[in-house]
Amino acid sequence: MKNLDRWLMVPALIIPAAVTAPAFAMQYMTVEQAQKVLFPSADKFEAKVITLSAEQKAAIEASSGVHVRVDEVKAWMVSQAGKPAGWFLLDEVYGKHEFITYTVAIGTDGAVKGVEILDYRETHGSEVNNAKWRAQFVGKKAGDTLKLDEDIKNISGATLSCKHMTDGVKRLLATYAAVLK
Repeated sequence: MKNLDRWLMVPALIIPAAVTAPAFAMQYMTVEQAQKVLFPSADKFEAKVITLSAEQKAAIEASSGVHVRVDEVKAWMVSQAGKPAGWFLLDEVYGKHEFITYTVAIGTDGAVKGVEILDYRETHGSEVNNAKWRAQFVGKKAGDTLKLDEDIKNISGATLSCKHMTDGVKRLLATYAAVLK
């Protein structure tokens, strides 16, 4: 076999493997499905895109200890029978390399009602979608510790996803307290 033939074999072997490699991205639910799961009795979700000022971003970062990456908060004010029921927040955090799209429901008392993952794009760490792990956030409020390995348990093999999700929930609680309350 000639040297040129050997070099041509490499792409011939790699390209089919890349084309048939499994995709690891997973969409667990849509925004609308998450709204129904987190606020099952709500009858109105009023979309609000909140643009944070520099002062609000600084206040959120000071309160949470987490960097605010984007200026816009995607939020829905939730109502039931004409009365406020809370807030539904949509956010993204990095896993290890890719974004995790998730939602947090915050009740009128400022406590987390639930966390749902919509899209998980990483090859590892999807265990953060485990209902028991996500339930650790229920009842947490702005100002609570929310620290991985202390009040939020880590998952071996999903450490970065766990840390970034924990930081994201902490940041959203600080956003609620500083801007939405």
